[in-house]
This record gives sequence, structure tokens and C-alpha cells, in this order.
Amino acid sequence: MGEIIKESIILLLSGVVLLRLAGRKSISQLTIAQTVIMISIGSLIIQPIIDTNLYKTLVAAVTFIAFLIVMEHLQMKCNLIERLLKGHAVVVIQDGQLDEKNLRRLRLTVDQLEVRLREQGVKNIKDVKTVTCEANGQIGVELKREAQPLTIGEFEKLMADYIKVRNDSESEKAELFEEVIHHRKHYPKHLE
Repeated sequence: MGEIIKESIILLLSGVVLLRLAGRKSISQLTIAQTVIMISIGSLIIQPIIDTNLYKTLVAAVTFIAFLIVMEHLQMKCNLIERLLKGHAVVVIQDGQLDEKNLRRLRLTVDQLEVRLREQGVKNIKDVKTVTCEANGQIGVELKREAQPLTIGEFEKLMADYIKVRNDSESEKAELFEEVIHHRKHYPKHLE
């Protein structure tokens, strides 16, 4: 019994270290290959408790993680390998129109797409210019210009323009009064 507990602790600690080396990604961000490797590692980690061969299990787990790291480096170096292993984004809404062919290809229903859009804060599908389903399963949303929120930079520019127009207007009024006051001083005495 004590041997099983000791091996379990070793396997759990080894699993945590190996998965930490594999990188930080949530399940939704894993590619298919990464998901298969992670599931395989989980199966391997439990195997010694059943089979009692701790060394083989650790070698197999290290091999899987090393393969995963090599694949990730190859993806960074070669776009073709990245496209093959990760896939690419697929447009599901273009210029406000649903692309039903791509939705079917992704096996994504309109209701599922609407749920994901609501999660992104989209209230009306007519506000959307482009929606893509990314390789990791998440969606990217580009709103139409009139539906985009006002940024701080845009607000500051609007306020600067407003203040400039307002100051110019007040300056013109001041000049008119100065002109009136100035002319008054130069009126001939017989007009006063």
C-alpha cells in the first residue's frame, strides 16, 4: 500500500513538471495533436499504478512531451507545418452575411454561433462585419464601424476639435466687441 502511494506521488509530481514544460494553454487552446498527447500522458501516468513499471511510464511521458515541444518549435519555423497541425481561421460571417457552407464545414449551428457572439458582447448580428472561427475554436469578431465602441483616443480627438471650435467662436465674439468698443473711441464728436 505504501509503495502505491509513493509511486502515485512520484507520478503526479512528474506529470505536473512535464505538463508545465509542455506550456500553459487551456484545453480550448490546444490543437488536436496537443490534445491527443495530453490525453496519452494522462493514460500513461495512471498505467504504473496498474502495471507497476514506473521507469517505462516516465520514459514514455518524457518522449511524448519532447515530441510536443519539437512539434511546437517546427510550427514556429515552418508555416506549412503550422497550417497542417494547427489549421487556420475560417470566416463564418463576411460583410454581415452568414457563410452557411463554412458553418456546415465547422459543424457549427447558427444557435451555437449566436451564443459565442453573445459571449463576445455582440447584441445584434447586424452590427457584425466579420466573424472568424479560429484554429483553437474561439471566435474573432470585427464590428461594423458604426457599431464599434468609442476609444479614448477618438474621444480625446473629438474633445480637442470641439474645444478648438468653441475657442475660435469665443475669440470671434471677443473681436466683434473689441471692434465695437474700438470704433466707439474714434467716433467724431458730433456723432456722440
